[in-house]
Amino acid sequence: MPEREIPDIAGLQSLTGEEVAVSDWIEITQERINAFADATGDHQWIHVDAGRCARESPFGTTIAHGFLTLSLIPRFTDTAIRIRQKFAMTINYGCNKVRFPHPVRCGSRLRARHRLLEVAEVAGGWQARWQVTIEMEGVTKPACVAETVTRYYVSGPA
Repeated sequence: MPEREIPDIAGLQSLTGEEVAVSDWIEITQERINAFADATGDHQWIHVDAGRCARESPFGTTIAHGFLTLSLIPRFTDTAIRIRQKFAMTINYGCNKVRFPHPVRCGSRLRARHRLLEVAEVAGGWQARWQVTIEMEGVTKPACVAETVTRYYVSGPA
């Protein structure tokens, strides 16, 4: 999908309530799952033992960590949305809500839909609340639904 280009914060505010962008698909490989397991220390067999999963798991293969799926949101956002206005910095301020309704099997392809919920002024800039829905190719139920908070600062945070 082409990147959605937005001229400035006023342009972003005008999109409140709308789906702003849909990212490109990315494949969830076993290598990515293993790297996440190494980074977090979460080596539970449902993530890293393909042989055991083939024998014992109801999924038939390994599944991605829920937090791996969540951690892809910045990548999805960066490749889907570009605000041309220059900011001193943009930060991930956190999440208000996160759910993982459907497991992500190894080999699945994911993409994210970004719906803008709100843009409000904060000291030194603006805060945007987004509903990010991560979907899997060919699966109706989403892999992850998260309400994320991003801050756009014109100078350093207060």
